[in-house]
Amino acid sequence: MATVILVRHGRTTANAAGLLAGRGAGVSLDQIGREQAALTGDRLAVVPLVGVVSSPLERCQETAQLILDRQAGNPSAPTDPDLTECDYGQWQGRMLSDLSTEDLWAAVQSQPSAVIFPGGESMAAMQTRSVAAIRRHDAAFEAEYGPGAVWVAVSHGDIIKSILADALGMHLDLFQRINVGPASVSIVHYRAVRPSVYAMNTDAGDLSWLSNGLNSGDAPVGGGAGQTAQ
Repeated sequence: MATVILVRHGRTTANAAGLLAGRGAGVSLDQIGREQAALTGDRLAVVPLVGVVSSPLERCQETAQLILDRQAGNPSAPTDPDLTECDYGQWQGRMLSDLSTEDLWAAVQSQPSAVIFPGGESMAAMQTRSVAAIRRHDAAFEAEYGPGAVWVAVSHGDIIKSILADALGMHLDLFQRINVGPASVSIVHYRAVRPSVYAMNTDAGDLSWLSNGLNSGDAPVGGGAGQTAQ
């Protein structure tokens, strides 16, 4: 199967201010966010990507472009609304410090599978659509480019956490145990039997080993010899 690199957008003006931006327009990367995304683009420059699929929101498209700018080839670069931010409804645009006093906040932390944001989306629906989108694109890239294909999905923190929880076989109620920092890289290989998670929330390190392709066979007992960098 193909391999997906999950990249969260770089830091935004809203992140820096402690604001829940949600799907609001005009939220762009700040200077630190641009530097973070450029560094991620540099890390990925050694990996010949077949595609960079992005959430349609501005901060993700900016991050995707900084990755594309550093690619020697010409990866496809579609946007997919199923990778967009959770619809936080009436929570959108409010300060996190204020939201933490809401009764719903405790459920978001401990039982997100039961959460429906007022006037917005349920967290369960968020996970369902985003996981389906990742698997759909992964299958399409494999069909077109073969099982060694590597592609990037640029999305949002809660989206990527929910995708990783699914890949790890975790219930959504445990997904708050996962951290996904701005411009971080996480790597999932969808094997025929089950997904295999190769990295989570990394912001440094050589990724050239991805150019060699990943073994789609059984998991090695004892952990195996690991990946070899080019």
